[in-house]
Amino acid sequence: MKFTKEIKIALVAVLGILVLFFGLNFLKGMTIFSNDNTYFVSFKDISGLSSSNPIYADGYKVGVVKHINYDYDNNGNIIVQIDLNEDLRIPKGSSAEINSDLMGNVKMNLLLANNPRERVNPGDTIIGGMNSGLMGKVAALVPTVEKMLPKIDSILTRVNTLLGDPAIANSLHNIEGITTNLNTTSQQLNILATGLNKSVPGLMHKTDGILTNTNKFTSNLASVDVAGTMAQVDETIANLKSFTNKLNSKDGTLGHLMNDPTLYNNMNNTMISADSLLINVRQHPKRYVHFSVFGRKDK
Repeated sequence: MKFTKEIKIALVAVLGILVLFFGLNFLKGMTIFSNDNTYFVSFKDISGLSSSNPIYADGYKVGVVKHINYDYDNNGNIIVQIDLNEDLRIPKGSSAEINSDLMGNVKMNLLLANNPRERVNPGDTIIGGMNSGLMGKVAALVPTVEKMLPKIDSILTRVNTLLGDPAIANSLHNIEGITTNLNTTSQQLNILATGLNKSVPGLMHKTDGILTNTNKFTSNLASVDVAGTMAQVDETIANLKSFTNKLNSKDGTLGHLMNDPTLYNNMNNTMISADSLLINVRQHPKRYVHFSVFGRKDK
């Protein structure tokens, strides 16, 4: 049987379409001849979810999004048809959530409930929700950031004004000078510390000598007859006391001299007479001297 040219062209075209169809589905992650189980997930908002997006359970890929339909009869919910591996058993009470990362990649996560006795049958509907993740947190911060922007702008304006103040420049210059002085002081302290380190051995040697002398002095003190010395001191004090008593009494010459006013008055009068005599001699020397150094009298 011979095929005409038209039939051959048609067969090649059909074959190309089939290859293209299977290739596109393969690139999307869909399997054509697999025995995957079909489930449905109801969302209020799918936020960028599309067909062929992957589905994960505990971080492992278990299926793909097959179709997305808008449910006009049920409060506008969005029904997502998903194909999951036939070996996966979904416990009742499980849910699904949509995640997106900073790069805009969207995926669906199955949150499997801890209910090993009851399972969701293929064809049943699972409740879905949104997990905004990091992008949601960033979006929540946007209003706060918008409120803060005027304050930040005002702060930056004040900072620029403050930095433009000549007093700030002078203060910075003074701080630089203080820093230089501190560096100089630090260097001098280092030099002083080096000198002290060199002097410490000598000082320690001298200290050892002083301690040795102190020990010797202490030993000498220990060998002194303290009792005998104190006895001599007591005897000396007694003699001084006896001498003081004799001075205070009227017995003896010193006692009369210190305690008898008559003797004091006589001595005082004698000193006055002697002083008058000396004054008279100075004023009238000729009355008392009758010879000349050169052997003749003065006229």
